[in-house]
Amino acid sequence: MTSRKPPRKKNVSAMKMLGVQLGTARRAAGHTQGSLARELMVDEETIASIEQGRRPLKPDLAEALDQLLDTKGLLTAGVANLPEIDQFPMWAELYIHHEREAIALSWYDTLVVPGILQTEAYARAVLRNRVPAYDEDEVETRTAARVERQEILHRKVPPTLSFVVWEPVLHLGIGDPRVRREQLRHLREIAELPGIAMQFLPLDSPYHAGLNGPFTLLETPDHQHLAYTESQRGSQWVSDPDEVSILARKYAMLRTQALTTHDSMGLLDRLLGET
Repeated sequence: MTSRKPPRKKNVSAMKMLGVQLGTARRAAGHTQGSLARELMVDEETIASIEQGRRPLKPDLAEALDQLLDTKGLLTAGVANLPEIDQFPMWAELYIHHEREAIALSWYDTLVVPGILQTEAYARAVLRNRVPAYDEDEVETRTAARVERQEILHRKVPPTLSFVVWEPVLHLGIGDPRVRREQLRHLREIAELPGIAMQFLPLDSPYHAGLNGPFTLLETPDHQHLAYTESQRGSQWVSDPDEVSILARKYAMLRTQALTTHDSMGLLDRLLGET
């Protein structure tokens, strides 16, 4: 019995580049996404997703495309040589790719401060709590990657950002008192940035639409609405419109149950006064 190798994780940037090559070849051959899909007997959404880098191109489909578009094995070779990644699992890599380009992000968290709001010291403290533990090199690599993601907060045209965080997150003893105070101060500064709404769901609220766990909603530049969830068993990328709609409705309800942005800043001020 032959052993099977686990599937390789694909680099999303390379997937997107391969998608661009497919789109260029399709147009050169005079096909729309719909006509190409009909020729191949696949869904039009499959072609669209591959061209946008949201779905990997499979070897058998690459071969069929090479024949149909006369690309002389270009796509087949591209699939065979997609680079592996090791910093993030595929779903997380796909999310981070979209996060960089998003025009809107809505983030609900119940466990820790959202990743793109974490200070370097707080992120390091969070990662050191991982079980099984990362070694120190891995902690530093992942800390740097998390901090790098925060560049979107300071883009020339930043995305519209909304955060709802359950209040207990602000009271967790992660890191030493200096780390926690620095994190609270950082949140207070971020809350003042234009285009950002930061709200906290109070501990004593009798209503809580997010009891099933944290999630993130995002809108891409071409107005796709997508979602991402994380749990003990791993991450999940959500693109089905019905599932995204359910999470969007939960988020809308959470915003009505949380403190206003003004009262949320007041909560941070009170906590800073106590530390």
